[in-house]
Amino acid sequence: MDKLKLVIKSKSKDSVARTIRMSGTTFDKITEIADKKAISFNNVVNQLIEYSLSNLDEEN
Repeated sequence: MDKLKLVIKSKSKDSVARTIRMSGTTFDKITEIADKKAISFNNVVNQLIEYSLSNLDEEN
């Protein structure tokens, strides 16, 4: 599987606000990535989700 390459994306006008829970470890990892790439936490989360959905094995 190809690795995810994070890019700076403009804000989408089609967005939904939703609260989620995640582990502190996951939060820290995403925060670190966002800081290193100089992009928002939200941008990183959305790209991770989009990548995961695109590469989801729907047979299982």
